[in-house]
Amino acid sequence: MTTSAMAGSQGEHEEDETKGRTNMDETTAVEDARDGATTPSQVVTGFVAAFGTREAARLAPYLHEDIEFQAYGDAPVHGRDAVLAIWAGVFASMAAVEFRTLNRATNGDLVIEEQVHGLGLPGRPVAPIRNMAVYRVQHGRIIEWRDYTNPEYARTLM
Repeated sequence: MTTSAMAGSQGEHEEDETKGRTNMDETTAVEDARDGATTPSQVVTGFVAAFGTREAARLAPYLHEDIEFQAYGDAPVHGRDAVLAIWAGVFASMAAVEFRTLNRATNGDLVIEEQVHGLGLPGRPVAPIRNMAVYRVQHGRIIEWRDYTNPEYARTLM
């Protein structure tokens, strides 16, 4: 289900928010988490924008202390510190990290996004890697996060 297929004013709001997010100021989004962004949609919007800073610490306000993160094909990672350590390593190894949301569907505490992860190794062009992300938000923080990407195809792009 895409955002445009959702009924009611919430769905319309989500669609408008998704369109504006690709140009969202990253600093504002990061500050939103500190200023009480609590709806699942607000939390995920800020979280995705925080990747543009390439600072793992900027992801922390969005993540529940007991988060479980799993990238397709990899073992689950448990705990905010472990997830932040993974992304610190990614940010250190990549010359570019640009996440963009194409479509979003929200149902209660669940947010599903179709995304493009623009990842660029040093000296290489940014590779547009398609991704589906599933987030579950609890008490204003992401407690479950799963990423579904075709890793073999992603390697061919990088």
